[in-house]
Parts: sequence; structure tokens; C-alpha cells
Amino acid sequence: MNPVTVSTTIAKPREEVFTYLDDLANMPEFTDHFLTRWHLTRENAVGAGAGARFWIKLPLNRFSWSDLAVVEAEPHRIIARGRGGKMNRTKSLGTLTLTPATRGSTRVDWTWETVPVKISDRIMEKVAGRGWWKRRMNRGLKRLRLILEEDRERGNRATVAGG
Repeated sequence: MNPVTVSTTIAKPREEVFTYLDDLANMPEFTDHFLTRWHLTRENAVGAGAGARFWIKLPLNRFSWSDLAVVEAEPHRIIARGRGGKMNRTKSLGTLTLTPATRGSTRVDWTWETVPVKISDRIMEKVAGRGWWKRRMNRGLKRLRLILEEDRERGNRATVAGG
């Protein structure tokens, strides 16, 4: 799937937004409407090396488990790579870019893309498609803004698998 990018502006300084987003255990708080059953793959959920496994509520999808690992965590960008789908053969890349905006606020750009290997994976992506991802990612960023600005709309935090 070609990259899907959504954006929002949060009325908090970039350092505060980065601190929240750098902790992978916080992801389910604003994505649990379409990414559920989060489990951390290691105890340290902060920074590069943090990883998680989760379930994507994708329509007609039989192979919904996916995982990701943070490969880069800098104050202006967080990059996570992962795999999902049947036999974990579909690669994914997620990027959160944080840019200072006016008066101490932060612009957050969230990009998600996948690279399907087989024709059946490409067909599955046509079913869900960019529109499905874009709508859910937009809702997630709205929830992120409410969490950071007003401390409400929180979901559950991820925990270590088996712990």
C-alpha cells in the first residue's frame, strides 16, 4: 500500500509529545479502535529496540496479527518497522514526525505503509485500502490530541506478553 499520511497539531511542546509517543506502551491508548490486543515484546517499551505485537481489526482479514519494533527514536522522529499478515510476510513501516509549530505547539505527521509480497496480500489491501487506514489513523490522532491536551479519551496501555 502506498504511504498513508495524516497530521494534527497538538498544543504541547515537542519534547512532551515525544516523551509520550516514545513509550510504545502508550500506543493502544489512542489506537485501540483499530489496533487491539497489544502486547509488548520486551520489558523496556521506550526508545529504539522497543517492540510490540497487536491485532488489526481489518475487514475480512484472516491473518490480523502484526508486530513492529522501533528502529529509530529521535526527538523529531520515531520510525518503526514491522511485519504482519499471513506468515508475517507483509512488511510495514510507520513514521511519526514531530515538527515545532506556533506558540509551543507540535505538528504530528503519522505515516504508515506496507509492502505486500503475494498477489493475495495485494488483493486484501485493496479490500481495506488507504481510505480505511486514513480514517482510523485520523481518529487516532484526534484521540492523541485529546489525551495530551485534555487528559481524556484514554484507552488501555500495553503490557508485556505473558507478564
